[in-house]
This record gives sequence, structure tokens and C-alpha cells, in this order.
Amino acid sequence: MTPSQLNYERVAQAIEYLSRNFREQPDLPAVAAQVHLSPEHFQRIFTEWAGVSPKKFTQYLTIDYLRSRIHQFDSVQEAADAVGFSAQSRVYDLFVNIEGVTPDEFRRRGKGAHIRYGFHPTPFGECFIAATERGICGLSFVNDTSPQVELGRFEQKWAFAQVEADQDFTRKIAETIFFTNRPQASNLTLLLQGTRFQLKVWEALLKIPAGSVSTYEQIARSIGRPTATRAVGTAIGSNPVGYLIPCHRVIRKAGQIGEYHWGETRKRAIIGWEMVREAVAVAV
Repeated sequence: MTPSQLNYERVAQAIEYLSRNFREQPDLPAVAAQVHLSPEHFQRIFTEWAGVSPKKFTQYLTIDYLRSRIHQFDSVQEAADAVGFSAQSRVYDLFVNIEGVTPDEFRRRGKGAHIRYGFHPTPFGECFIAATERGICGLSFVNDTSPQVELGRFEQKWAFAQVEADQDFTRKIAETIFFTNRPQASNLTLLLQGTRFQLKVWEALLKIPAGSVSTYEQIARSIGRPTATRAVGTAIGSNPVGYLIPCHRVIRKAGQIGEYHWGETRKRAIIGWEMVREAVAVAV
């Protein structure tokens, strides 16, 4: 485990502890004890990662605060318009476009495609990235499973493609997504296998700005299917390109975080991290 991965694991443990015990207002020594660090060392690691103290970070993730963010806008499109973009947000300066594979490509499950993959550190733990020259076709986080398990899941979806490791090729993508904040927008294309309904849901998710959250009901209304909340949830859960298609920004209407394919704690970490950066950007 790299130092950055170890630090994220410690941060994640602290977030999980704080989310369970926030009402008791645990002090810094109590939180640091959960990750077996001195208060000073833990405070430095957490603040370097989040940009704010553990206590301040957790305030962004309380149910009352998240519920207020849901009701800040009436629709996903209104939230997107408020930050001046039709996709993503000013914080990351990334514009993401979806290119669906053709029906024939979908049936052939990538036959003839050359896909390169790699594993890379991120602020939220190790991730798996797969891409062709046309675009990114896979992005997921490595949970408690081995990296090879994550690769195996991807290969099942693209069973007839030529899939090979290429760390140099995917490293540039990882750096653009997670570590670059460019003054000019970076354009990223996602090459996705999905039904027409799934693609509509994923496109709607791209309109949720970083630092904002939406609900399954709001997403369903935004695609003109207000009664399809359950189907929307299923489409969100099958998102093949995590983080870039920000399914982590969809929470329950009561303000609860809800489930996430790569763990509820990681979802909390990403939402809070984005909210802190959005708040800083607005203040500046």
C-alpha cells in the first residue's frame, strides 16, 4: 500500500467514525485514536487531504446540511445552469461527453476494440481505469477485493476486446481526472455500453455540479420519467465509469447518503471533498 493509499484509508476510517458519532461531538484526540495516530499527526494528514479540519468536513455531511443542498434547486438542470455549465463544474474544469457504443458494438461486446488499462492512486483510494483511443470505457475504485478481481469484472463486459495493461497510457488520464485543475477545460469522452435509458440517466448525472447533490426523484423528472425512480436507481448502480459520471452526487431525499457501489464511506468522502472545494472556489 502506497503512502497516499494509507492516508486515504486513515481518512476513510475517521469519516466513518465521525458519521456514526457526530452528535456526540468527539474531540480530535478521540478521532485520532480511531486511526492509531497522535492528534497532531492525524490533524495534519486529514487537513492536507480535505482542506479543512475533520469537524468542519463532517458538518458538510450532516443530514440537515445535505437536505438543504437538495432543496437548493428545483431541478438538476437548474443546478447546472447556476454554475454556468451544462456538465460538471467550475471546480474541476472538466467537460465530459458520452459516446454510446453502437447496437452492433454492444452485441459484439467490444470485438475488435483495443482497450488499455491501469491501476492508479487517487484521493479516494486506488482506481482502475480502462480506455481506448476513442474514450474512457471503465473507471472504478478497488475496494477490499484484489485489483485482478476488478479487472475480471471489466473483462466480462468487454469479453471480445483486446485488453492489455498500459500504465503510461492510463496514468495521463488519471492525472487529468484527479490531480489537474487546468485554466482551460479538458475534454473527456466516455465510450459506454448501455441501453438508451441508461445513457439518458448517465447524461443527467453529468449535469449535477460538484458540490451539489440531487435525488433519484429529481433525476427521474429531469429525463421525463417521473415514475421511473426505481429504474433510475438501477441505471445509476450500473454506472461503468465511476466518479466522472457522478453517481456519488445522488442521495436520498431525506438527506441520507444512501448506497454506493464502492462503499458508503467512499461516497461520503467524495461528496464532502467536493463540497469543501466548491465552498473555497465560491469564497475566492
